Amino acid sequence: QVQLVESGGDLVQPGGSLRLSCAASGSMFSFYAMGWYRQAPGKQRELVAIITSAGTTTYADSVKGRFTISRDNAKNTVYLQMNSLKPEDTAVYYCKANRGLPYVYWGQGTQVTVSS
Repeated sequence: QVQLVESGGDLVQPGGSLRLSCAASGSMFSFYAMGWYRQAPGKQRELVAIITSAGTTTYADSVKGRFTISRDNAKNTVYLQMNSLKPEDTAVYYCKANRGLPYVYWGQGTQVTVSS
Protein backbone atom coordinates (compact mmCIF):
# COMPACT_ATOMS: atom_id res chain seq x y z
CA GLN A 1 0.00 0.00 0.00
CA VAL A 2 1.27 3.46 -0.94
CA GLN A 3 -0.18 6.73 0.30
CA LEU A 4 0.47 9.90 -1.65
CA VAL A 5 0.20 13.43 -0.31
CA GLU A 6 0.48 16.38 -2.69
CA SER A 7 1.37 19.89 -1.65
CA GLY A 8 2.43 23.19 -3.16
CA GLY A 9 -0.73 24.24 -4.94
CA ASP A 10 -1.55 27.92 -4.76
CA LEU A 11 -2.94 30.96 -6.51
CA VAL A 12 -0.31 32.44 -8.84
CA GLN A 13 -0.29 35.14 -11.50
CA PRO A 14 0.19 34.30 -15.18
CA GLY A 15 3.88 33.91 -15.93
CA GLY A 16 4.61 32.81 -12.39
CA SER A 17 6.07 29.58 -11.05
CA LEU A 18 5.11 26.88 -8.57
CA ARG A 19 6.68 23.66 -7.40
CA LEU A 20 4.39 20.80 -6.48
CA SER A 21 5.55 17.98 -4.24
CA CYS A 22 4.15 14.49 -3.78
CA ALA A 23 5.37 12.58 -0.76
CA ALA A 24 4.89 8.81 -0.78
CA SER A 25 4.66 6.51 2.19
CA GLY A 26 5.38 2.82 2.04
CA SER A 27 8.22 0.87 0.55
CA MET A 28 9.57 0.33 -2.92
CA PHE A 29 9.07 3.94 -4.05
CA SER A 30 12.00 3.68 -6.43
CA PHE A 31 10.25 0.89 -8.33
CA TYR A 32 7.22 3.02 -9.17
CA ALA A 33 6.66 5.15 -12.21
CA MET A 34 5.38 8.45 -10.86
CA GLY A 35 3.10 10.80 -12.68
CA TRP A 36 1.36 14.13 -12.40
CA TYR A 37 -2.14 14.51 -13.83
CA ARG A 38 -4.57 17.40 -13.74
CA GLN A 39 -8.29 17.93 -13.98
CA ALA A 40 -9.88 21.25 -14.78
CA PRO A 41 -13.56 21.93 -14.05
CA GLY A 42 -15.79 20.20 -16.58
CA LYS A 43 -12.87 18.38 -18.19
CA GLN A 44 -11.41 14.90 -18.02
CA ARG A 45 -8.28 14.17 -16.04
CA GLU A 46 -5.23 14.41 -18.28
CA LEU A 47 -1.61 13.42 -18.12
CA VAL A 48 0.86 16.20 -17.37
CA ALA A 49 4.16 14.37 -16.91
CA ILE A 50 5.57 10.97 -16.00
CA ILE A 51 8.94 9.86 -14.69
CA THR A 52 9.79 6.18 -14.75
CA SER A 53 11.77 4.26 -12.18
CA ALA A 54 14.75 4.64 -14.51
CA GLY A 55 14.30 8.41 -14.67
CA THR A 56 12.87 8.65 -18.18
CA THR A 57 10.44 11.54 -18.50
CA THR A 58 7.43 12.18 -20.71
CA TYR A 59 5.42 15.39 -20.97
CA ALA A 60 2.14 16.51 -22.42
CA ASP A 61 2.68 18.78 -25.41
CA SER A 62 0.92 21.60 -23.60
CA VAL A 63 3.56 21.75 -20.86
CA LYS A 64 6.77 20.85 -22.70
CA GLY A 65 9.48 23.40 -22.07
CA ARG A 66 7.61 24.89 -19.11
CA PHE A 67 7.21 22.03 -16.62
CA THR A 68 9.83 19.67 -15.23
CA ILE A 69 9.17 16.44 -13.34
CA SER A 70 11.82 15.01 -11.04
CA ARG A 71 12.10 12.52 -8.22
CA ASP A 72 14.17 12.04 -5.10
CA ASN A 73 14.08 8.37 -4.17
CA ALA A 74 15.88 9.02 -0.90
CA LYS A 75 12.99 11.26 0.16
CA ASN A 76 10.22 9.20 -1.48
CA THR A 77 9.12 12.37 -3.24
CA VAL A 78 8.30 13.44 -6.76
CA TYR A 79 8.22 17.07 -7.84
CA LEU A 80 6.66 19.12 -10.59
CA GLN A 81 8.36 22.43 -11.28
CA MET A 82 5.95 24.64 -13.20
CA ASN A 83 7.21 27.80 -14.90
CA SER A 84 5.58 30.32 -17.20
CA LEU A 85 2.18 29.37 -15.87
CA LYS A 86 -0.90 30.15 -17.94
CA PRO A 87 -4.56 30.49 -16.93
CA GLU A 88 -5.24 27.24 -18.79
CA ASP A 89 -2.95 25.44 -16.33
CA THR A 90 -5.60 26.01 -13.65
CA ALA A 91 -6.69 22.61 -12.34
CA VAL A 92 -6.50 20.17 -9.50
CA TYR A 93 -3.16 18.38 -9.82
CA TYR A 94 -2.95 14.74 -8.82
CA CYS A 95 0.01 12.49 -8.18
CA LYS A 96 -0.05 8.85 -9.29
CA ALA A 97 2.19 5.93 -8.43
CA ASN A 98 2.16 2.95 -10.78
CA ARG A 99 4.09 -0.31 -10.97
CA GLY A 100 1.41 -2.27 -12.75
CA LEU A 101 -2.01 -3.42 -11.61
CA PRO A 102 -3.07 -3.67 -8.88
CA TYR A 103 -0.29 -1.42 -7.60
CA VAL A 104 -1.72 1.90 -8.76
CA TYR A 105 -2.29 4.70 -6.27
CA TRP A 106 -3.56 8.28 -6.44
CA GLY A 107 -3.17 11.26 -4.15
CA GLN A 108 -5.99 13.54 -3.06
CA GLY A 109 -4.96 16.43 -5.29
CA THR A 110 -3.76 19.99 -4.85
CA GLN A 111 -5.38 23.07 -6.40
CA VAL A 112 -3.41 25.27 -8.77
CA THR A 113 -5.06 28.49 -9.86
CA VAL A 114 -3.43 30.82 -12.39
CA SER A 115 -5.14 34.18 -12.43
CA SER A 116 -4.40 37.87 -12.23
